[in-house]
Amino acid sequence: MIRLPPAAAGMRIGLFGGSFNPPHAGHLHVGRMAIRRLRLDRLWWLVTPGNPLKERAGLPSLPERMAAARRLARDPRIVVTGFEAELPAPYTIGTIRYLQRRLPEVRFVWIMGADSLATFHRWQDWREIAARVPIAVVDRPGLTLAAPFSPAARVLARARRPEGEAAALADAAPPAWTFLHGRRSTLSSTALRRASATGGGTEAVPGA
Repeated sequence: MIRLPPAAAGMRIGLFGGSFNPPHAGHLHVGRMAIRRLRLDRLWWLVTPGNPLKERAGLPSLPERMAAARRLARDPRIVVTGFEAELPAPYTIGTIRYLQRRLPEVRFVWIMGADSLATFHRWQDWREIAARVPIAVVDRPGLTLAAPFSPAARVLARARRPEGEAAALADAAPPAWTFLHGRRSTLSSTALRRASATGGGTEAVPGA
């Protein structure tokens, strides 16, 4: 059986997936905002084997990326896990189906950046994802106005909850989603990789 992070019935757990290549302060900012605004008990950073929508050439190994993510997190509420590598299909919907079978009494919330909402309609079975778990979208630079009018957001317009009710999102029956505004991080893994490749350095893991 696949080993999952500890969880108990009734816990409110956020799921924040990505390649974390490399992990950076922006991931930590999103994580802490989600924990605070959604009143989560835990946040799982799902370090993926690789994004099906992105090129995987040059992707560091899963253990390397998980180790870097753990060095960055340093927060007992944030749990770094790579269990998705053991699932048969590399899609978010498969992860959610599996977790809901294994932990039916846990209240999961899927967390994504506004950049992901803009392309959410391209995800495998995205409508089922929205029908299974509440979704919290965290604002990203340049997407504050555009993301809420993306194809998926338009389809799910009636399921949008006021930001002021974010603390109750984990208890909402899906489809339900909210858009979280606040201080926005300009960091991105893509930009950090480019800077590293050109000798510009990174700010991925302080103290590493």
